[in-house]
Amino acid sequence: MTQIKILVAEDDANIRMGLVDTLESENYQVKEACDGAMALELFNNSSFDLILLDIMMPGKSGYDVCQDIRAVDKDIPIIMLTAKGEEFDKVIGLKLGADDYITKPFGIHELLARIGAVLRRSQRETKPQDKPLLHNFKFGEFEVNPKTYKLSGQDKDIDLSERELKLIQYFHEHPGEVLSRDDILNAIWGINYFGTTRTLDQHIVQLRKKVESDPSKPCYITTVHGVGYRYET
Repeated sequence: MTQIKILVAEDDANIRMGLVDTLESENYQVKEACDGAMALELFNNSSFDLILLDIMMPGKSGYDVCQDIRAVDKDIPIIMLTAKGEEFDKVIGLKLGADDYITKPFGIHELLARIGAVLRRSQRETKPQDKPLLHNFKFGEFEVNPKTYKLSGQDKDIDLSERELKLIQYFHEHPGEVLSRDDILNAIWGINYFGTTRTLDQHIVQLRKKVESDPSKPCYITTVHGVGYRYET
């Protein structure tokens, strides 16, 4: 079996060493970076299956690195590591294209479970039988182009992250239906997703800013309190 390759980018030497030792003990092949510039250099010169990316690093932050990686690779799984608890930081990471985040201090078992879940989702998403929509379609007042990850309308083009595109496609395929948070998480993040529904809610907040005229009073992606969301056509 091919060994899974993970890039660990963390400026704290003790945390980085602990992560490397733990992952290698689980038979992952690991390369380490002590700052953002080194992480990008390793990414550009090697092939990885997953990236663990600390947010607060000297020089290039984890946000910068995530954005640079997503500019050239929309598929590689990225888990952000953050010592901060503010929702603002987590929202930025997700908006830039991170697949998940974990807040320090974290338990090793939780970290390994999140890594396993993200890798399983990534492997399923790359299977040949997966057939996402490739033709343009209408969503609210916009036209969605899945090939370019763009919304077009109202005299502007808006970029979508991979997760945002998948959410829009899922809503488009289930117009008028009440979709529970668990249903959406299973469909978009995978049945083995280890995180909380708060991750979905944060993605919805960001998506509404792109598709709603007034995100505080959504017309298209409405909340069904205590259940989930519904796409109003």
